[in-house]
Amino acid sequence: MPFKLLTFPSDPRQGARFDESLVGLAACDGPIASVWEAQQGLVVPRTYQRHDSFARVSEEFAAQGWPIAVRLSGGGVVPQGTGIVNLSMAYAFDGPPLRHSDAAYLLICSMIRNALKEDWDVETRIQAVDGSFCDGRYNLAWGPENSARKVAGTAQLWRRVGQDQTKRQIVLVHALLLAAIDAASLTERANLLERQLGSGKRYDATRIASLHDCLPASRTLPAAAFMQGLKESLIGQIKKTSAPTNCVPAHLDV
Repeated sequence: MPFKLLTFPSDPRQGARFDESLVGLAACDGPIASVWEAQQGLVVPRTYQRHDSFARVSEEFAAQGWPIAVRLSGGGVVPQGTGIVNLSMAYAFDGPPLRHSDAAYLLICSMIRNALKEDWDVETRIQAVDGSFCDGRYNLAWGPENSARKVAGTAQLWRRVGQDQTKRQIVLVHALLLAAIDAASLTERANLLERQLGSGKRYDATRIASLHDCLPASRTLPAAAFMQGLKESLIGQIKKTSAPTNCVPAHLDV
């Protein structure tokens, strides 16, 4: 089944939790995908609310123009805003999430890797990058393996749908691409949050990279043009990608 592409020609900046709405759309309309940009802010998992100072720190960051959104998926703190591109896909499966989780990660990673290699001559690999914010096994990294830097991170959210006793689930798989960012500035913002919360976590700006800086000399162009071209590359991958063959049809009762 092909993915239905959701675009926003009149309002490209969405709320940080916009893609959670794709779960309901996938339940009604079948596989759906979107390439989108979010408003400036930080996004954290629900575990961050356990910090006693979370409410106070959230107010302070919002006053500084960096509102904190609490997402339903796991992971760690991630920034959103200028220079960041998001790719999100949602589709339904029968069976427990653990049976399909790795396949969902591999699908979105392969789409991004293909877009970067085919259109921009940028080679990436799937690997964890210790010291990067929201590190995970299904990062995309650029550079030599022993000194690779994270250029994209991924996360998942699963929701059971239907009113019967089936084990039908919607997976939302999301990738955040560091397209044209200031690595030092974003890392410092994430570190500031961790310091204010007293979490003890710290991140290293040298462990992430802006994809715009990874372009070969023959492909250099202004950051804004690269951002637009990267979104078009990802949309191209969506258009030629089908949901997994064991994906179930739409029109579910949510």
